[in-house]
Amino acid sequence: MSRLALVFGLASLAACLPTALLAQNGMGRIVQGVATLDRNFDIADANRDGKLSKAEAQAGPVAFIASHFDAIDAGHTGFVSKADVHAYIVRMLMRSQPAPASSAGKAR
Repeated sequence: MSRLALVFGLASLAACLPTALLAQNGMGRIVQGVATLDRNFDIADANRDGKLSKAEAQAGPVAFIASHFDAIDAGHTGFVSKADVHAYIVRMLMRSQPAPASSAGKAR
């Protein structure tokens, strides 16, 4: 299973688990942070189109999105969606993970 699929699977599972359980394994902070970011995204989305322009991000309570807007907007559309923000967070989390050990050369 690819690491990206694993992260998405864990994120989906995390969304279904109570926060108290998540706090025990360190995922609680990430899940709570994303939930807060999603709520603030909705507040910043002044025209309620489900996307943020750079101006909306800079004017709203989403400093993280405003400061990383160009990196989040990987398609260079001038707008970011919640899915874009979530994908950026996954990329950042994956970047901080060590590469899996290779099974090549291991004795059996």
